Amino acid sequence: MTARPSESLPETGGPAAPGPVANTSGGPYEVLGRTIGLPVEVRKSAQWGVQYLVPTAAAQRLVDPTGLQVTGPLPGRALMALAVCRYDDTDLDSYHEVAVSFVVRPHDAPRNATTVQRLREFATGQIGAYIHRLPVDQEFTCAAGRDVWGYPKWVTTIDIDEPGPGASGAGNATSVRLVDDGAHVLTLTMASGGPIKLPAQAPPSYSLRDGVLRRTEWTTSAHGVTGRFGGSTLVLGDHPVADELRSLGLPKRALFTSSTAWMRANFGAGEVVSAGA
Repeated sequence: MTARPSESLPETGGPAAPGPVANTSGGPYEVLGRTIGLPVEVRKSAQWGVQYLVPTAAAQRLVDPTGLQVTGPLPGRALMALAVCRYDDTDLDSYHEVAVSFVVRPHDAPRNATTVQRLREFATGQIGAYIHRLPVDQEFTCAAGRDVWGYPKWVTTIDIDEPGPGASGAGNATSVRLVDDGAHVLTLTMASGGPIKLPAQAPPSYSLRDGVLRRTEWTTSAHGVTGRFGGSTLVLGDHPVADELRSLGLPKRALFTSSTAWMRANFGAGEVVSAGA
């Protein structure tokens, strides 16, 4: 069953109706009649990501309910990303996913840090990724993501159109179309490959559900990780999530576009770092 975000876009980050508070014991977990142990393994997947520099104040308004602080490489600019993943073989089955995320300071970073200290944090990788929206196209991973890690998942339609073998030029691009309950959310077209070789990275992720902030560690190994400056086109539809992206000044020129040909990953338990009253 598809659940569309309300116009108010609840601060829990979960567009679907609230479910049980995520188990924090480390598992095992019972989800839709199946048992999930940790860590959860991703054996084969492909990923694309587009990064944007957006106004800090606009980004912070969306992140404020978490108590986290956005960050970026320049004063007055936060780094946010749209990421797409095609999961082919995982403990949560195969599925497609689109993430709206923000680079944030660690939850325990000193709040009175100077601008120079914050820029140094960013430059040295002392960061996390707050997962603000996480639509998927399959029910089981939706339920597991919400109940195990508190991720803001809900079920939508996600079509990924990849270039064929030997494609080049304008044909060497991947297009992703996200539709929620019949409403067009976004279409993202991303150049595949790129001249810049990148290392695999796995900063801890943060999620907020029912006023509870969780931090999840994960590890990854990958090959074929490349990128380029610019390299993508975004078209927004008529939907609350599209309106959120417009509030950040999107569509605009991307800072950077990356693609990962093959990725493995392991996800541990979500650690509760703060809880609302």
